[in-house]
Amino acid sequence: MTTDQVTFYRWDDMPEERMTDLISRRFITGDKTMLAHVYLKKGALVPKHHHENEQITYILEGALRFHLGDDQAQEIIVRAGEVLHIPSNVPHSAEALEDTLDVDIFSPPRQDWIDKTDAYLR
Repeated sequence: MTTDQVTFYRWDDMPEERMTDLISRRFITGDKTMLAHVYLKKGALVPKHHHENEQITYILEGALRFHLGDDQAQEIIVRAGEVLHIPSNVPHSAEALEDTLDVDIFSPPRQDWIDKTDAYLR
């Protein structure tokens, strides 16, 4: 590997995209993965959706209540310091139980985020 393939980022230098009054995000995209900071104010709702991308969610601050599956019957609360793995195409939704900083890893990168066609979140 040569150094011209390596890229250094600072979160504060990345543009923050406001999705709603309660949700914003920053993300960094590589060839095969995407790393995102998602900022959710208490009460923010992420509607039920699914995607081909495998997702790993790590809560740095706050807490999210996830509902999983077609019927949304499975409920998991993920708090600061905890991680949730969501396999490809599993329907899920989330509610911020408090102000939350959510770190998401997606593989492959979320093309709908890159080209801003993620209408469910806007």
